[in-house]
Amino acid sequence: MTTIAAAIFVFGLLVLVHELGHFVTAKLTGMRVDEFAIGFGPRLWSCKYGETLYAIRMIPLGGFNRIAGMDYEIVENMEQSGDRDSAKQIIRPDEEDAGERAYFRRPLWARMLVILAGSVMNFILPLFIFFGIFYFAGVATPSYEPVIGTVVSERPAALAGLQAGDRILTINGQNVEKWTDISESIQGSAGRPFKITYQRGTAVGAATLIPEEEPNTKRAVIGITSSVDMYSPGLGEAASLAVQKVVFVLTAMAEALVQVVQGAGAAELSGPVGVAQMAGEVAQQGILPLLNFAAFLSLNLGLINLLPVPALDGGHFVMLVLEGLRGKPLGPKAMYYIQAAGVILLVSLMIFTTFNDIMK
Repeated sequence: MTTIAAAIFVFGLLVLVHELGHFVTAKLTGMRVDEFAIGFGPRLWSCKYGETLYAIRMIPLGGFNRIAGMDYEIVENMEQSGDRDSAKQIIRPDEEDAGERAYFRRPLWARMLVILAGSVMNFILPLFIFFGIFYFAGVATPSYEPVIGTVVSERPAALAGLQAGDRILTINGQNVEKWTDISESIQGSAGRPFKITYQRGTAVGAATLIPEEEPNTKRAVIGITSSVDMYSPGLGEAASLAVQKVVFVLTAMAEALVQVVQGAGAAELSGPVGVAQMAGEVAQQGILPLLNFAAFLSLNLGLINLLPVPALDGGHFVMLVLEGLRGKPLGPKAMYYIQAAGVILLVSLMIFTTFNDIMK
């Protein structure tokens, strides 16, 4: 139940914010939004307020805004070529009265703004989440004291009986004064036994452990992290730290994405099943780790959605840029094949990641 509730919370929050960006900008730029929906499939709940139907649907893995005329940019191209009869056949009857409020009739800048607004909201959400965490829960910084913060299960420190809160006193007879002394003492000695003395409360104990080599970094590790010091920043500092963290995370994600494209790094893909499982695991640690996870996932969603792939917002934006350069939309056949290719790519990727998640 925890996994299901955490997954619904994370997916629902991210989808709500993303679609709200499209919705608000569409309204502000004079477009008619016929439906604002969270989820796909049959409706679980709906109500109509004004001209818009608001709905919650059964499958909480996405959402959409049904903006009058949004799927029919090719209509404008047809009308310009004189094929008005075909254009009228493409528009749904309930969209005929949208007039100048139809998506494809709005200025190019307005359509660009609507397309980008979803990802922009996914970048804004983490700013508020990180600000709230920093301001209300405080900021954690690694402590210089040689005190264990966490012990990774099934790693040398855990197997030797070390616990969180233990203070490392000596390693092979050498005094340990600060946290960095621990890693400096064991580097280059993976596979060799080390004798460690530690203080737990008022008692002093000893243990022997054998460091392991981390495959990626080739560094000797024993499976511990440092304790942390907490402090409460002010309003302005919390806001500044939130901005810095969003920029740092986005930069790291972009660099990793570039490495994957260049073949210098491996792509780690997870579908809805994998993300739901991770959300459940994080939720067991508390609400703050879950909010932190949602913030990271929101940034990832915003960045991925801006990729120039057909059927994603980034691909749609590229089509609008081409329209601006050409002075008219792409032809109907080109639009059809581009969108079809994008849908096939996304569905294939969804199937692959879901299968991969299940196998894991």
